[in-house]
Amino acid sequence: MQNIEPLVRPRIVLLGAGRVAAHLGPALAAAGHPPVAIWSRTAASGVALAARLPAGTAIAPNLHELPPAEVYLLALPDAVVPEVLAAARFAAGALVAHTAGALPLSVFTPYSNQIRGGVFYPLQTFGPGRVIDWATVPLCLEAADAAGLVTLHALAAALSSDVREVSSAQRLQLHVAAVWASNFPNHLLGIGRELLEQAGLPWELLHPLIRETVDKALNQPPFGAQTGPAVRHDAATLTRHDAALATHPRWQMLYRELTASIQATARHELGAGTAAVAGAANNQPDPQL
Repeated sequence: MQNIEPLVRPRIVLLGAGRVAAHLGPALAAAGHPPVAIWSRTAASGVALAARLPAGTAIAPNLHELPPAEVYLLALPDAVVPEVLAAARFAAGALVAHTAGALPLSVFTPYSNQIRGGVFYPLQTFGPGRVIDWATVPLCLEAADAAGLVTLHALAAALSSDVREVSSAQRLQLHVAAVWASNFPNHLLGIGRELLEQAGLPWELLHPLIRETVDKALNQPPFGAQTGPAVRHDAATLTRHDAALATHPRWQMLYRELTASIQATARHELGAGTAAVAGAANNQPDPQL
């Protein structure tokens, strides 16, 4: 990163009042960078978020009357960002950064003669009522110019101890990985909870298992920690499970697909491991020499 001094206290306007903005706005304020104004597509959401920010935080009435600022943060759904960029009137030369995971930096290219584009992506899941430890949230940054990157880095460092420069291509892969690691498991946990409720059993029964599974996956490669009837090729149990899911054809199909994926992955891992062992053996001195 070039030796460019960051703005000491840039004026920030936050666009959005949804899940990300509802956490990001107060976090910025607590870190000494309170937004001077917010804009929301929904008036009630904007008012609710402003009430959680320092007194005097303005609410922009529309995209054509955004207050002057050095930084505009777009905490908006991916599909909304291009619409806002096309409609908004930002201060000339301002840094405008979105918080999306899969949206490339090139979304700002059509407006490069008016604004400077950037990305301020927090790798975390946000929900109402949750307390986020921002110090541990990876903040992935990208900018169209060095000065913009320095400014974003200073803001990110005020929030988190894990700040990284990540390209658009890398961030897309990261976002896909995050969906596999967070969104899909959450859906599967939901299926597990539904099945327990239908059996008249409490959801809490699975809590220790879930915690141990996650802890194990965080401490060793997950594929190597795989357990269960699929990786064991326990045909009798798999057949009974399949029958138990007969009244839930979607879940039954998902069970079959995941079982096939686990078994295929296990075969691949076993093959790689066998090849590695064979390779190592071939490099060993002949014990008879």
